[in-house]
Amino acid sequence: MSKTINILGSGFSSLAASCYLAKAGHKVTVFEKNSQIGGRARQYKKDGFLFDMGPTWYWMPDVFERFFNDFNKKPSDYYQLEKLNPAYEVYFGIGDSAIIPDSLDQIYSLFEKEEKGSSLHLKKFLKQAKNNYDVAVKDLVYRPGVSPLELITPKTINKLNQLFFDIRSQIQKRFNNPRLIKILEFPVLFLGAKPGNTPAMYNFMNWADFGLGTWHPTGGMFEVIKAMESLAKELGVTFKTNANVEKIKVVNGSVKGIVVNGESHNSADVVLSGADYHHTETLLEAQYRQYSEAYWNKKTFAPSSLLFYVGFNKKLKNVSHHTLFFDEEFDSHAEYIYDTPSWPKDPLFYASFPSISDNAFAPKEKEAATFLIPIASGIEDTEAHREKYFNIILDRLEKLTKQKLKDDVLFVKSYCINDFVEDYNSYKGNAYGLANTLTQTAFLRPKIKSKKVKNLYFTGQLTVPGPGVPPALISGKIAAESILKHFKY
Repeated sequence: MSKTINILGSGFSSLAASCYLAKAGHKVTVFEKNSQIGGRARQYKKDGFLFDMGPTWYWMPDVFERFFNDFNKKPSDYYQLEKLNPAYEVYFGIGDSAIIPDSLDQIYSLFEKEEKGSSLHLKKFLKQAKNNYDVAVKDLVYRPGVSPLELITPKTINKLNQLFFDIRSQIQKRFNNPRLIKILEFPVLFLGAKPGNTPAMYNFMNWADFGLGTWHPTGGMFEVIKAMESLAKELGVTFKTNANVEKIKVVNGSVKGIVVNGESHNSADVVLSGADYHHTETLLEAQYRQYSEAYWNKKTFAPSSLLFYVGFNKKLKNVSHHTLFFDEEFDSHAEYIYDTPSWPKDPLFYASFPSISDNAFAPKEKEAATFLIPIASGIEDTEAHREKYFNIILDRLEKLTKQKLKDDVLFVKSYCINDFVEDYNSYKGNAYGLANTLTQTAFLRPKIKSKKVKNLYFTGQLTVPGPGVPPALISGKIAAESILKHFKY
């Protein structure tokens, strides 16, 4: 029998879940509080410039292919992909950068040039990383996070020890060159945790990086959102924007509906929230909340972000589509995020210049740039902080890339903690959800299915499998399958 399912939020996980649930014959409505769908992956336009407001990296293309294949579709039915070469560039000092190519043989040569013998170590390291990828991303991360027994399979039994060693130690025992170590530790940033706190099993991210490569959907990541929206509508999903869910209605311990913009919707058989998990529980009466404020306060959250969307009046030199600025120490920056939450003294930062690869992002002979500084969630966010840090990174960008830029800034739009709270009801303004530390992995994350309210479910970056766009697609599938299993579809 068809059920009426209300979904809160329209990010990647919600969109994925809506497709699976509609395909199974249910009546699905997605409620989005903002005027544009996409959650954190919305789009910003100004004066002929285009910006992805959230995710800018397209990694793990196989996860996207698997999602669309579940509906007998392909990504190419909706958008075009280009493999970036170079994949990205890393700056270590003034005029000193490493360009990461798109082929493994070239990457091995790059490593060997930096450190004699390192290419052999990298080949062994990536062989293990690929094996972990095949086990984790193709199997384990699709588990619902209900029991620790999910982690124990014939393929994983000899890998469980990797959960008790960290990535940093595994990298540093193989490589001595600090530049190579930074490059290998970089993918851990996508997991939202320090390399020293991330289980070695997660080196599968290095295979995602070097083995599978970095891709770009023509028109940007918002094209993927549009593709999923199109698929959902083909399957019968209804979307309502500017629809702020103010309350989840519960009767006799079971979901009965939601209140949207002051109006009651009383016919829901199931409510699935892809909105912030902590915020979603505040929409319930206190007795129906699973996790206390103390619980959330003790969790290790992935960083928030200070973002700048900038239009330049000229093309930039000496940068790549994705450019990382690691001229300062990661550990020092990380202390300001995780140990003593405060504004970093000498921040690392990342920049995306998509108009280098895609003319859709900027008018001719101009450049679109997105800058991101990882910061601690919950710290004070003021206009003074934003202005200070924009000047810091622009000064560094000029020095490191040896070019003058300040007089060519056409406009700057900033986005930070206060905006994450306002637009996404994000707990403490976090940008990426819970960090993937050992004590917050798999079954130790907040549950997909509510233990206190019947037919209330959750999806997204605060539950399994974790932060990032591919995990969000997977989370949506896990949540949908949990609902379908309950109704025996």
